[in-house]
Amino acid sequence: MTETPGNFRIGDHVLYKNNQFIAFHKPAMCPVQPDKTGDKSLLELAEMYCHCRLHLVHRIDRPVSGVVLFAKNTRALSALQEQFRQRQVQKTYLAITAQLPSEKVGTLMHYLRKDGRRNRSLAADKDQPNAQEAILHYRILGSSERYHLWEIQLHTGRHHQIRAQLGAIGCPIKGDDKYGFRRSNPGGSIHLHAWKLAFLHPVSLELVEITASPPEDPLWNTFKPLF
Repeated sequence: MTETPGNFRIGDHVLYKNNQFIAFHKPAMCPVQPDKTGDKSLLELAEMYCHCRLHLVHRIDRPVSGVVLFAKNTRALSALQEQFRQRQVQKTYLAITAQLPSEKVGTLMHYLRKDGRRNRSLAADKDQPNAQEAILHYRILGSSERYHLWEIQLHTGRHHQIRAQLGAIGCPIKGDDKYGFRRSNPGGSIHLHAWKLAFLHPVSLELVEITASPPEDPLWNTFKPLF
């Protein structure tokens, strides 16, 4: 059965858990937290699974799949959020596009300005009022006949950052018609996946790396030998 926001088993999506935090593999189109659609959110499902209140550490966009981390107490929340603020967390994404960038390995730097009315971010090459610096590093892992697989290290964490930056260089993510792809994917998902999250345990300070395999679909499966 194809997963939709309301019909997956949350217990099957646990990636990692201990007494400080828990990580889930969020399906595309499941909201991380409650929104105006009324669809059951990952936060609500996760609290039902854990039988306790959870604290949202970070977010990924609704059309995106992959790792989402929740803290189980306020001490862990504060420590983990500080790592995100200090850019000590390594956030690795996979993306699929139909176009290649000019270089197969590189860094993208833009200034992003959020347009709340249209729920999108506008990317510019030069600083602008109310804009924030956005930096990512990428490499092309491989190509099929029509598509290309990117590995992206997110240095900053801006609204729709990867989507806006790839769109700005003429390489919109497959299915992301908001940022220039020619048509949407069935169901509204896009081919962007939060693949790995690496951070320090909030108490022991040991390195933790959590990985979520991309969703099962024909295009992701084409590139499976590469990740």
